Amino acid sequence: MPLHGIDRGKRRLFSGSGDLDARSGYAGPMMPILYSFRRCPYAMRARLAIAANDHQVELREIVLRDKPAAMLDASPKGTVPVLVLPDGTVIDQSLDIMRWACANTGDAEWPTGSDAGLIATNDGAFKHHLDRYKYADRYDVDPIAHRDAATVLFGALDEKLRATGSLGTSPQSMTDLAIMPFVRQFAQTDRSYFDGLPFERLHAWLAMHLASALFARVMIRPAPWQPGDAPIIFPTNTGAQ
Repeated sequence: MPLHGIDRGKRRLFSGSGDLDARSGYAGPMMPILYSFRRCPYAMRARLAIAANDHQVELREIVLRDKPAAMLDASPKGTVPVLVLPDGTVIDQSLDIMRWACANTGDAEWPTGSDAGLIATNDGAFKHHLDRYKYADRYDVDPIAHRDAATVLFGALDEKLRATGSLGTSPQSMTDLAIMPFVRQFAQTDRSYFDGLPFERLHAWLAMHLASALFARVMIRPAPWQPGDAPIIFPTNTGAQ
C-alpha cells in the first residue's frame, strides 16, 4: 500500500537475465544499476540505505540538464533515484529503493506507525516549504514565510530526538536516513540561520550524521556517467559504518 499517499514506483522494463541492451551502455556481469545525483536528497537517502544494508550497485551519476537516454528509457518521469534490477524491474521512488535495500533485514516491515508519520510529514509539508525557501525565485514566493513554516516542523523532530536519541529505532535507522538529507538541505540553504535555531538535539543529530563514515561513503564525487564508461561499483567497501 502507498505510504500516507506517497506512491510507489516499481515496474518491469527489461526481460533479460544477462546484460542490458545497447542503450544502457553496460556490458558485463549484471548487478543493480542506480541512477543518482549526488546532492539530491531523494537520491541521497537511497544511497544511504543501500550502503547501510551492505548492497552493491553500479552507480551512474547523472547531469540533471542532460539526462541519459538509458535512464529515461527505464523511468520516463526523469527524476532520480532510479534503480534497475538484474531481472529488469525498475524501482523509481526513493522510499521503495530503501524498502528494497532493507527487505531481508530486521527493517523488512519498515516503515510502520510513527515512522511512517514522520516520513509523510517530511516528504509532504516539510518538503513543500523547503522547496519554496530554497528556490523562492522559481515559485515566486516569500522565502522567509516558507523558512519559518519549515522551522516550526523541526520542533517535533527535536522533541523526538530529546526523548529517544533518534527518529527511528537507532541513530542510523531507515527513518533517520530517510529524513536527514532534507534537514541537511535546509541547513545548507542558510547555515547561520539553522545554527541559531533553539534545537540542540536536532543540531547534534545532524552533525553526527554528517560526520559519520556512512555519509562519507555515499558522498563520493563520481564523474557523470556516459554510455561505455567502466562501471563504478557503489559503495566501494561494504560493511564499514
